[in-house]
Amino acid sequence: QVPLVESGGGSVQAGGSLRLSCLASDIPGYTFSDYCMGWLRQAPGKEPEGVATIDRDGTTHYADSVQGRFTISKDNTLNLQMNNLKPEDTSMYICAARLTGLCTIQYSTKFRSRGRGTQVTVSS
Repeated sequence: QVPLVESGGGSVQAGGSLRLSCLASDIPGYTFSDYCMGWLRQAPGKEPEGVATIDRDGTTHYADSVQGRFTISKDNTLNLQMNNLKPEDTSMYICAARLTGLCTIQYSTKFRSRGRGTQVTVSS
């Protein structure tokens, strides 16, 4: 499994912005560029849901609920720029990765490597 550490969560008012980052470590035989990566979110009492993914070639996918507001990117870290935040975006955001397999939103909850998460709270 890939070691992942998130940062950048916090509290904002509706309409505000936050930027999350995730640092991924290399594992034997693989480097950061080999990972399919994404962000999940999980609210208390709910199942995790996929937010955005970015494939090894840079192809991105988004959940309908965040399309046009969130942007996933990858340089030396995995990033999630979140604009026009809404109260319903309040959740624990979790960085996730997989080494093989499809890298779309539909498969994101199957990513086995996950960080501990960073809390995002949006007030109305």
